[in-house]
Amino acid sequence: MANTTAKKTSSSSSATSRRTGSARRASGGAGAERTAEQNAEGGFAASETLAQNLQKVLVDLIELSLQGKQAHWNVVGRNFRDTHLQLDEIIAAARGFADTVAERMRALHALPDGRSGEVAGTTTLPEFPQGEIATTDVIDLMTQRLDAVAQTCRDVHDDVDEEDPTSADILHAILERVEQLSWMVSAENRTPKQ
Repeated sequence: MANTTAKKTSSSSSATSRRTGSARRASGGAGAERTAEQNAEGGFAASETLAQNLQKVLVDLIELSLQGKQAHWNVVGRNFRDTHLQLDEIIAAARGFADTVAERMRALHALPDGRSGEVAGTTTLPEFPQGEIATTDVIDLMTQRLDAVAQTCRDVHDDVDEEDPTSADILHAILERVEQLSWMVSAENRTPKQ
């Protein structure tokens, strides 16, 4: 029994040293060095313009999810529960699409940047007000923000489509859902036409 344990320990130590012996260490805290595998990546690579256009959509989606949460926590008034739940739908859609856009960027060898400073400094969405906000105001504010995200998608669409129709298909999905949400949310404050 002791021999079996010693053999297992010896084998696992040997395997561990082989694995760690071939690993590369990061230098100077400036990020990890690229490995041979990463350098061997091939396939279609996004141009700087395509990467920048997808980044614009990404930051607006991240900001939409954050503002949706801010509204979710602070909304009060008539139809509170319905508004609260609608905000959850907006947040889920924005988070899901942000992840899709970021992962598409990585598939095209571009680097998504979702850091808070980058998002705050480059989003097209205006800052969301602090404090409790009436449901009717939240409806108007979120409709404006949904429309802003849709506009960003439309602004970059033609350039994205020209270089990469697959990324343009992602924009189509975002537009379809965001514009649907805008219509559904804004309907809360509308009255029928006479």
